[in-house]
Amino acid sequence: MTLQLPRPKYISFDVIGTLISFEMRKTVEPIVSDRLHGETLEEFFRQFSFIRYDEIMEYRPYDEVLERSYRRVCARFGIEVGDDDVAAILRDFAEWGPHADVPAPLAKMAEHFPLVALSNTDDRYLNAFIERLGAPFHAVLTAEQAGAYKPRIQAFDYMLDTLDAAPTDFLHIASHQFYDHIPMSKLGFTNKVFLDRGYDPDLPQYGAASVTSLDEVNRALGIA
Repeated sequence: MTLQLPRPKYISFDVIGTLISFEMRKTVEPIVSDRLHGETLEEFFRQFSFIRYDEIMEYRPYDEVLERSYRRVCARFGIEVGDDDVAAILRDFAEWGPHADVPAPLAKMAEHFPLVALSNTDDRYLNAFIERLGAPFHAVLTAEQAGAYKPRIQAFDYMLDTLDAAPTDFLHIASHQFYDHIPMSKLGFTNKVFLDRGYDPDLPQYGAASVTSLDEVNRALGIA
């Protein structure tokens, strides 16, 4: 069946992972791979991901979220953390760029709809990421501005209040179910797309249509 999506007032996005390639493992694995191997290494990254999720339940600057998360997961695996390792993680994070399949279809979307970024990071990081994406954004919203990270309700309310909008005004696109689609399904966001990047499982019970590219979204909106 051909996917068709209602045409929204705004298209909102998660940014890190969805539009910007999430490359944490590329930086961290060389730091720990001399001490962790096989399934133990995989468990390290599973716990690192979950600890980052735990850390964002209370607002603090994103540098602190990353550092605290890394130190916590290393402590669980008996790994001593060097300040140089933390510095490398923060430095590399700031340099991440877009997925190769993003810039062209994103620019096409921007010709037809106002784009909104709602990202779990600080202004200085997101502003750099948005510039690398190339397309114009109507609003660039961060956890720093909201004083809360997704999946906190405060983060979504900040977007709604800033744009004087309702949940039904949006098509929201994200590669993260637990940060985005699950809480949004409880808040009345009915027009959602899960852009599958392999981070999270497809959970259709939360109402997001599943795709593997933004080109699919554009076709579903009739703008391909």
